[in-house]
Amino acid sequence: MNGLARLIRAAAPDISPLRDSAPYRRLFAGQVVSLIGAQITQVAVPLQVWEATGSTLAVSMLGVAGLAPLIVFGLYGGAIADAVDRRKLALVTGGVMLLVSVVLLAQATAGGGPLWLLFVCVAVQAGASAVDSPTRSAILPQLVGPGKLAAANNLRQAGFQFGVITGPLIAGVVVGAGGYGWAYGLDVISFAAVFYSVLRLPSLPPGDGGRRAGLASVMEGLRFLAGNRTLLMTFLVDINAMVFAAPRALFPALAYGVYGGDATTAGLLYAAPAVGALAVTLVGGAVARVNRQGLGVVVSIGVWGAAIALLGVSDVLWIGLAALFAAGAADTVSAIYRSTMLQAGTPSGMQGRLQGAHIVVVTGGPRLGDVRTGAVAGVFGPGASLISGGLICVAGIVTLALAVPSFMRYDARAPLREDASAPRSRR
Repeated sequence: MNGLARLIRAAAPDISPLRDSAPYRRLFAGQVVSLIGAQITQVAVPLQVWEATGSTLAVSMLGVAGLAPLIVFGLYGGAIADAVDRRKLALVTGGVMLLVSVVLLAQATAGGGPLWLLFVCVAVQAGASAVDSPTRSAILPQLVGPGKLAAANNLRQAGFQFGVITGPLIAGVVVGAGGYGWAYGLDVISFAAVFYSVLRLPSLPPGDGGRRAGLASVMEGLRFLAGNRTLLMTFLVDINAMVFAAPRALFPALAYGVYGGDATTAGLLYAAPAVGALAVTLVGGAVARVNRQGLGVVVSIGVWGAAIALLGVSDVLWIGLAALFAAGAADTVSAIYRSTMLQAGTPSGMQGRLQGAHIVVVTGGPRLGDVRTGAVAGVFGPGASLISGGLICVAGIVTLALAVPSFMRYDARAPLREDASAPRSRR
């Protein structure tokens, strides 16, 4: 019995970052609440487009609408985060995203606006989020010690996945019962938590290595990344997983067409990966203690690809939900290790730019994946799109692991910056 208790304690997530850092604790709570609102909107908008068009391709084009702003503002936003007070920048980006949610609420309350307005809102939201996300990621190492990064990333994933579970489930119920206006209204209300948590943060200047935002700053960050194969691989493996095996664009088609369900069924599909992800974070203590993080990423992405292929095999809802559960669990392990490797291997004044590039990849990859899955599904059907994408993902991660064996050997006890060095501060 004592052995079992010790095992449970060892596997339990490390919550010391929440206990030891009041600013991190407030930021964490605010992000969870605001994320629930954001996830409600991210489900409501595709459902509204699907209802208006009945087209999987139209739903997938939402990803295209946000891609250019994501790339531009992700890279430049990271440079801004390395040049200004990160607390002030987070307040500005939060205000822009609140404005977008208000516009979505207004058009839904008026009976539904033109389709182009939804695409414009998605584009503006993507641009603001592309600045906000690297800013918040760069803040994290400033609020917790370097030895607590893996634990903090696990907690961050737990909060994220809780929001991803709760938001879609609420969206499915609210859209079905009250319409899109209620869904967007909840998102607007959730922004109160964002502003409270950021307002209570201390001043957060970028630190050593920061420099004035601009093209030269962006290029300096990209050169640093290109000179470090281990950090570069954290980007390439995620591109492989998301471009070839991102399933979200097919959830409306699966819910209504394959499973014969409704908006509630769609909510279950959107939530299922997050349930698996949350299950992983509950044993985050064990996950955080793994030192061979590169190997963990490779295995996790292989499992992700196999699970997406399984999703395309069956028209039975519970099998699809189980596949998405496994995919979400694997993706979260990969995300925890990739984030920790990137933060540990990047100087403070470069965090914003590297996190900006990271956001471009982790959010741009799924958008490109939406286009691929939607286009293939339009010709061959959702099942063929998912099976082919999952298998290509598995083949891709094996190829990348063989091409860069040092990634498989990465040890968190001795993070390497290889031949890349920290830049000198130039203001």
